[in-house]
Amino acid sequence: MISKIRNFCIIAHIDHGKSTLADRFLELAAHVPRRKMKEQFLDQMDLERERGITIKLQPVRLNYQSYELNLIDTPGHVDFSYEVSRSLAAVEGAVLLVDATQGIQAQTLANLYLALDHDLAIIPVINKIDLPNAQIEESVKELSDLLGVEESEVIKISAKKGTNVKKILEQIVKQIPAPPEQEKNELKALVFDSNYDDYKGAVVHTRLFSGQIKAGDKILFKAQNKITEVSEVGYFSPFFKKTEQLKNGQIGYLVTGFKNISDIRVGDTIIHQGSKIKPCAGYKEVKPMVFASLFPSSGDDYKNLRKAIEKLKLNDSSLIFEPESSRALGFGFRCGFLGLLHLEIVQARLEREYDIGIITTVPSVAYQVKLTNNRAKTIHNAEEWPEPEEIEEVREPFVKLDIITPQKYIGQIMPLAENFRGNYLNTEYLHSTQETRAILHYEMPLSSILTYFYDKLKSVSSGFASLNYEFIDYRPADITRIEILVAEEKVPALSCLVYKDSAYKQARQIVDKLKEIIPRQQFVVKIQALVEGDIIAASRLAALRKDVTAGLYGGDVSRKKKLLQKQKKGKKKMQSQGKVEIPTKAYLEVLKR
Repeated sequence: MISKIRNFCIIAHIDHGKSTLADRFLELAAHVPRRKMKEQFLDQMDLERERGITIKLQPVRLNYQSYELNLIDTPGHVDFSYEVSRSLAAVEGAVLLVDATQGIQAQTLANLYLALDHDLAIIPVINKIDLPNAQIEESVKELSDLLGVEESEVIKISAKKGTNVKKILEQIVKQIPAPPEQEKNELKALVFDSNYDDYKGAVVHTRLFSGQIKAGDKILFKAQNKITEVSEVGYFSPFFKKTEQLKNGQIGYLVTGFKNISDIRVGDTIIHQGSKIKPCAGYKEVKPMVFASLFPSSGDDYKNLRKAIEKLKLNDSSLIFEPESSRALGFGFRCGFLGLLHLEIVQARLEREYDIGIITTVPSVAYQVKLTNNRAKTIHNAEEWPEPEEIEEVREPFVKLDIITPQKYIGQIMPLAENFRGNYLNTEYLHSTQETRAILHYEMPLSSILTYFYDKLKSVSSGFASLNYEFIDYRPADITRIEILVAEEKVPALSCLVYKDSAYKQARQIVDKLKEIIPRQQFVVKIQALVEGDIIAASRLAALRKDVTAGLYGGDVSRKKKLLQKQKKGKKKMQSQGKVEIPTKAYLEVLKR
C-alpha cells in the first residue's frame, strides 16, 4: 500500500553523524546480519571510511512497524551538494541533523534551503548529546529559531549510543507524507543515480512517481530517446535485493540491457515504450567550477584511463571530461569538477579502483574572454589564451561565500577574506544562550578559494569556522598570461594565468623553481618570464665548465689563453643553437605550484 511508504533522506554538515545515524536505522529496521554490520555501513568505498566522509548518496529500504521507509544517505561536503539535490528530488521529507558540539554550520543552512526549495517535511534532530562538550540547549534554541518550531519538537539523540533514535523513526512515520496517489497508472520514474556493477553492468537507481515496472518490460529513457528491456528490478536492502516489480512511490534499481554506459543520464525520465506521459522535471545541468588535466603516469595507460573515467562518470554524473594532449605530459583528459575535494576524490578513486598512476595539473577556473572581433571564447588553460591585442574583456566566475564563525574570530577572518579579493556584503547573527555566532556574507572570485583559502580560514579561526559557496555569475577581471622562455625558446606547457597585480611575484617563483630543477648545460641557460611581451623576471643557469688546459704540461701562457678563447667561442655558439631538455619534474613543479 502506498499509504505505508515513506521516502526521506538525512541532510547535515560534514561530520555531524549522518552515517552513524544510518547505522542505527539499519540495526533497528533493515535487519542487517550482525556478522555483516560495521561502522558507517552505507559508506561502501574505502575512501569514505578512511576519511570519515560520505561521497556518494546511498539508498536503503527499512521496514519499521509495517511501514516501508526508503532512506537516502547523503554527503555533507559543499563539493557534493549536487548529490544532495538529486536525493531531495526523490523523497518527501528530510531529517536535518546538527552536531550539538558544533551547532549549525554553513552546509547545514545550504542543505536546509535546498530541502525547503523542494517543499519537504523537515524533522529537526540534535546529535552527539552524550559528549561532555555538547551544547544541547544552545543547539536546540538555534535550530528551533531557524525552523520556527517549538524547542520540544527538536529530537535530541546520540547516534553512536542509539539514544532516542526510535523517536526519529516514529516522527518519520507521523510527519513525512506518503507519496501521492496517481490517477493514471502509466509508468513514470526518475533516474536519480546510477552505478556500474561488474556482474550486472549498468544499474539505474530510480524513484517511481506512477505506474509499475517489472523484468521484461520495454522502457524508454525519454531525454536520451533510448529503448531497452529491463532484465531485473529490485531494491536496496542495502545490498541488491531482487523483486518481482517496483510500484508507484517506491525507490529501487533496474538492470538494463545497455552496453554503453553513456546511454544513461541522471535526471532522465523512464516511461513505457509508446507512452505519452509528461516527463519529470529532472535536474539542473550541473556546471563544473574547477578544471584540471589528468594524465597517466605511463603513456601506455591512456586507453585504460579513458575506460576508467567513463566508468567513473556513470557513478559520478557531475564529472565532465574531454581528451587533451600536452607536449610535456602526452595524452590525457581535461576534466571539470565541482570543487577541490571532488578533484582529490576522483584522482584517488582512479588510482585505487583502476590501478592507474595519475599526474594532475594545477586546478584552475574557466574564464570568458570577449575578443575584439566580437566573438567570445571560454578559456580553461593558458595555452588557449589569445594574444593581448585580441582581447577586449576578460570575465571570471564569482561565488557567494557564507562563513559561519564564533563572533570572537570575526576580526581575523575579515582581513583574510579581503586579502583573497572578497567583497564584504553583510553579517547575520545566530543567537544562543551562551555564544553568539556570525554568518559573514561575501562575494569572491572562485579562483581565490582554490588558493589555500579554506586552510587559512581554519587556521585563523582555530578550526571553528565553516564555509559554503555557490556560483553567482561571471564578472570582469584583470587576468594575464605568464609565458616562460628557456634558452630563449617559449615553453607553452609552462604558461599560466594570473592576476596582473600578482604577476611579478608568481613569475619570480616560477623562474627560481626552474633554476633549481633544470640540470646545468655546457652553456649558460637563460630562464625568463614574459608578460604581454615584456620580461618581468629572469635568471641564468651557469654553464658546466670543462678544464681544457688540464692536458698542458708546460710552454708559454699564450697556449692556455688560446684554448680558453676557443672554449669561449664554442660555448657562445652552443648558447645560440643549443636546446635544453626540460625534465618532467620541472613541468609538474610548475603545474602544481
